[in-house]
Amino acid sequence: MTASLTLRPTLYQETLPGGGHSSFVLKRGQLLRLTDLEGGANVSLLLLNAHEKSERLNLPDSLKCQHTAKLTAGHCLYSDMGRVLAAITADTCGWHDSLGGVLNAEEVREKYGAGRYQELRNGFFRNGVDNLLVELGKWNLNLQDLLMCLNLFSKVSVDGDGGLHFQPGNSQAGDYLELYAPMDTLVVLSALQHPLDPNPAYAPKPVQLSWHQIESDGISVLCRTSRPENQRGFHNTERLYL
Repeated sequence: MTASLTLRPTLYQETLPGGGHSSFVLKRGQLLRLTDLEGGANVSLLLLNAHEKSERLNLPDSLKCQHTAKLTAGHCLYSDMGRVLAAITADTCGWHDSLGGVLNAEEVREKYGAGRYQELRNGFFRNGVDNLLVELGKWNLNLQDLLMCLNLFSKVSVDGDGGLHFQPGNSQAGDYLELYAPMDTLVVLSALQHPLDPNPAYAPKPVQLSWHQIESDGISVLCRTSRPENQRGFHNTERLYL
């Protein structure tokens, strides 16, 4: 599912390499497009209020209030204060996982081997926990601030017995997701393989990031109208800027 959008000129563009991590403030009225360059990417995403970092992404509430176990275009990413940190305004992939979390250093060693810096230098095997903590540390945050993340471009289904199943090939080369910020939002990213990815080789994929300025919040209509709860979420958000 995707919404039609004529993008404004690009403010900035960069490539987040496979295994890389980044963080930045997506300003109110800006849009971030994330594009899977090769197919099979996974990007772990954290969101926080850029000005009050004790307010952060609440995935259980995001799923519960929108009556879904998957997130795609038309859905909002809620904070624990009932505000919209970001709205998914376009999505060619169709499913983004909110269940799988990230791997820590020990789990990466068990799954992929040692992959030490001493032998591999910048190609050493990174892990999601440390990647996210490095970025959180840049904003005076630490382990206690590491919360549930959304895994972009990955699909995990649940069977009748509660088993989780990773779906290879969910994202193809060129698939993209667009996040519109109705408030100043701190974005934290880690581009590493999903914990349930069955590939036995360490092979994280790159993702292109591009920033765009949106002059009208009409881009958010799909998200505002997809659920009655989302209208209240945008109302709560807009009160910050009265």
